[in-house]
Amino acid sequence: TQISPKEGWQVYSSAQDPDGRCICTVVAPEQNLCSRDAKSRQLRQLLEKVQNMSQSIEVLNLRTQRDFQYVLKMETQMKGLKAKFRQIEDDRKTLMTKHFQELKEKMDELLPLIPVLEQYKTDAKLITQFKEEIRNLSTVLTGIQEEIGAYDYEELHQRVISLETRLRDCMKKLTCGKLMKITGPITVKISGTRFGAWMTDPLASEKNNRVWYMDSYTNNKIVREYKSMADFVSGAESRTYNLPFKWAGTNHVVYNGSLYFNKYQSNIIIKYSFESGRVLAQRSLEYAGFHNVYPYTWGGFSDIDLMADEIGLWAVYATNQNAGNIVISQLNQDTLEVLKSWSTGYPKRSAGESFMICGTLYVTNSHLTGAKVYYSYSTKTSTYEYTDIPFHNQYFHISMLDYNARDRALYAWNNGHQVLFNVTLFHVIKTEDDT
Repeated sequence: TQISPKEGWQVYSSAQDPDGRCICTVVAPEQNLCSRDAKSRQLRQLLEKVQNMSQSIEVLNLRTQRDFQYVLKMETQMKGLKAKFRQIEDDRKTLMTKHFQELKEKMDELLPLIPVLEQYKTDAKLITQFKEEIRNLSTVLTGIQEEIGAYDYEELHQRVISLETRLRDCMKKLTCGKLMKITGPITVKISGTRFGAWMTDPLASEKNNRVWYMDSYTNNKIVREYKSMADFVSGAESRTYNLPFKWAGTNHVVYNGSLYFNKYQSNIIIKYSFESGRVLAQRSLEYAGFHNVYPYTWGGFSDIDLMADEIGLWAVYATNQNAGNIVISQLNQDTLEVLKSWSTGYPKRSAGESFMICGTLYVTNSHLTGAKVYYSYSTKTSTYEYTDIPFHNQYFHISMLDYNARDRALYAWNNGHQVLFNVTLFHVIKTEDDT
């Protein structure tokens, strides 16, 4: 299903403390009145009643309009009678018999109008009663609307704001956690070629929800920007950037306002500022294989994977010195200097994709159907373990999979579909007494 701003509450990420209690983060629905609320139901019923009465008044109005034509006719005939009486008055003897006969005929025509006039008077009374009742109902409806608008809706709005604030506070107290489960995907959009990347900035402020979109894995320099997820879904592009170099692969990352990507046909990492439109730094990643020497299983020049998590900026790649196995390097986000590296025993060409969460690299065993997180390596302890965390590869070919620490979600490009996966982490909750 497509994401929509009008969907209901959704669990965005969840956690579990050591006592087994569940801590969830949710996405609030659009703030509107609850359709099942008692007062809303009462308001809806009253509105229906008013509509029914309005229809009845319309019927009566049609009837009275019809009867009014009779009245007009009668008025004309009465004027005619008045003229006849004048003539009789002028010449009683000569025209008496003739005019009285005509008068009798006119009276015979007017007799059927008498019950019509009676019905007209009755209808007029009903219309008056209906108008009075509608006035009373309008007063009641206005009162209910004022009560709902001034009290219930405002209270609901404040409760939602309070809940969102508490959820943010809760998220801040969550320490780094271990990946336990992946759920989804949620299909955000269908666009582009089979391969590509899309992302948001994990270090952006809460009001900054820009989305960046980079179609294909090579021969392209155009980055498309959208002001929000809603604009991305609707295709309302806000800006484009023409990079000075083509990129390689789909494993780029936006971090703290800059785009980090692998320059095509090289092991050079580029830092590009969206604000200034300039390259701020570039550095060769020593010994890193490139141009399909050590790609992921799907190829696509995916030799060097740049990613970010709660700890910072990372590069995942392979070297001849490490026999083609994965190397993890933590990077200085300003200079791109390698701060520290870890050599793993997992062959890069056997990995479907990988992503970092809290300093731990998680590696999938394939980019095709049946993929799962098969291996993890902790940079904190310099140890690895084999895991078995399945996820639903709905569109059968994943060419990009990256974790966003702000959203606590995985962004993926799945065969021309931009999708999100929710992650469940095992967290330890910090308390106020913790130092």
